[in-house]
Amino acid sequence: MSATALPSDGLLLGRSRVPGSAYPRVVTVRDGRVLDITSHNGATVRDVCELGDPADFVAHVDGIDLGPVDAVLANSWAGHTAEGAPSLLSPIDLQAVKAAGVTFVVSLLERVIEEQARGDKARADALRVDILGLIGTDLSQLVPGSETAMKVKQTLISRGVWSQYLEVGIGPDAEIFTKCQPMSSVGFGADVGILPISEWNNPEPEVALVVASDGRIVGATLGNDVNLRDVEGRSALLLGKAKDNNASASLGPFIRLFDKSFALADISRAEIGLNVTGEDGFVLEGHSSMSQISRTPESLVASAIGRHHQYPDGFVLYLGTMFAPVKDRGGAGKGFTHKPNDIVTISTPLLGSLSNRVRLSTECPPWTYGASHLMRDLAKAGLL
Repeated sequence: MSATALPSDGLLLGRSRVPGSAYPRVVTVRDGRVLDITSHNGATVRDVCELGDPADFVAHVDGIDLGPVDAVLANSWAGHTAEGAPSLLSPIDLQAVKAAGVTFVVSLLERVIEEQARGDKARADALRVDILGLIGTDLSQLVPGSETAMKVKQTLISRGVWSQYLEVGIGPDAEIFTKCQPMSSVGFGADVGILPISEWNNPEPEVALVVASDGRIVGATLGNDVNLRDVEGRSALLLGKAKDNNASASLGPFIRLFDKSFALADISRAEIGLNVTGEDGFVLEGHSSMSQISRTPESLVASAIGRHHQYPDGFVLYLGTMFAPVKDRGGAGKGFTHKPNDIVTISTPLLGSLSNRVRLSTECPPWTYGASHLMRDLAKAGLL
């Protein structure tokens, strides 16, 4: 894996496992080299993101050379990591990890189909035709919560096809849920986990915003909001079981910090690509266009943080995806689902590419290093 995994420019912030260090190091990339910039002012990625100007800090802080970025990326692949060389981790640490759901019309319709199918993927094709016929309108033109959207809601209720997913898709309130716990997300090259009970699942290629405790959006990264369609389809109350499992949240490769050359407006125009390549020769290509999002990124952040809810360590917010794979795998009408050892790559020129291998969550390395471990190790190093 080469530096094509990175954007061609921009100020990058991340974390690395470094030989001989008991705790993850805060890193950046300059001139093709990974630099350790851990310091009293930036002992964690959270600390850097809380600064008044994180991009300026990262641009000017001194660092220790850890080697070529190509080598660090190559050493980050699960099963190919040399313990004596640096490797990447998820680029966040103490931040909460949140996600917005049903923010694109395509994903909205697929959630309704999941609900109606009760987790049975064999029924999905027929339901898709029926529901599209019943809705009979272009939901992509609706502004969530608007008067027109509420009229559509009443029409769908009268036709008996209203759903909890339509409520958060076109209703006044966005769906914001917890994707995983702080310190539990995985990074570039790591295994991502699927629950063994799931037989209908997929990747969700997304942009994730990095938000400071005061609500400032300070940067963005790529994310895979691994999704178990059959589990959530059985009941929306199983969302936690469908979304929050060992290695079920991937982020990376780095945070690209907002500066004079990169802003939220760029994210709003981003095209997110997806490639899934299986050992069986199966290849799935897809994309998600941020211009098609039904709620603005700013409004989704405002739904998560404000006087109604605070995040002292900041948070990361997955913005959702328009991609919902329906390409058959393993036979006509069977739809898409992952198989072990699939390689998933999510990419956009603005943020680089995030690649992971798919395994069962019970086979991925267990999460053993949490916030308490990090605090103890930083205290021993005199960084607190």
